[in-house]
Amino acid sequence: MAPPKNSSGPAEPGAMRIDTKLVRELAALLSDNELTEIEVADGDRRIKVSREPAAVFSSVASAPAAAAAPALTAPPLHGKEDVGSPAAEEVSGHMVKSPMVGTAYLSAEPGSKPFIEVGKPVKAGDTLLIVEAMKVMNPITAPEGGTIKKIIVADAQPVEFDQPLVIIG
Repeated sequence: MAPPKNSSGPAEPGAMRIDTKLVRELAALLSDNELTEIEVADGDRRIKVSREPAAVFSSVASAPAAAAAPALTAPPLHGKEDVGSPAAEEVSGHMVKSPMVGTAYLSAEPGSKPFIEVGKPVKAGDTLLIVEAMKVMNPITAPEGGTIKKIIVADAQPVEFDQPLVIIG
């Protein structure tokens, strides 16, 4: 049997053969679905591919300090906005972050009116959006009253733990 590709020497008996095509496919799934980790198992063989979340989270969380942040090498996960743009820096207020990993939904069901709109007032306890995790719909509520300054996520967008969702001013 020939040694596996990308191997530095002959395969040792019982050594794991790495399927580089599968690893590349998993890495593509990671990027395409904005995930930070994916793992597959086949019997005793396990392959885990992970990456660090994009620096955009820390840049958005500290918008006033965005000018001091290093340049981003990857596009923002939440949209096509330029995080360093003056418009992004002008938005101030209470940033509501995701308490879990899941999928954000801006309305109760597809096609229905969104829970919130930019410029509209909200009261403490109002539902801002829903994060679905493991088939459970978790309402994300306003921690305080105010006006919706910015909606950072899109409808049906995957979100990470502690990812900024909405800014209330």
